[in-house]
Amino acid sequence: MAYGEKTTLGAEELVPVALVGFGFGGGEGSGPKHDGAATGVGQGSGGGGGGYAVPIGAYVGGPHGLTFRPNVVALLVVATPLVSHWAGAGADHPRPPSPRFELTARLLLKADRS
Repeated sequence: MAYGEKTTLGAEELVPVALVGFGFGGGEGSGPKHDGAATGVGQGSGGGGGGYAVPIGAYVGGPHGLTFRPNVVALLVVATPLVSHWAGAGADHPRPPSPRFELTARLLLKADRS
């Protein structure tokens, strides 16, 4: 999480809040081996990095103190892959129904037969 500097917008003071992440990677290479491997000259290298910042909302000052006001669009963008993964995981790996689900289903079926 990252917090921005306090800003005044209209008559309200707010502190922006963002979800942040970053990563870096590197690589290396070498030439071929002699016994049992292809011959020739090899080389290599590499590296990279990246990051992101998603504005998820702001703390806004008011008469009752600070309150968090979410940025609904950004929260939906961040949550969509998580929900998609969670919903799709059940299709790839079916799970047995929970005991609570089985009890509810039995009660409904029993009431339907009455």
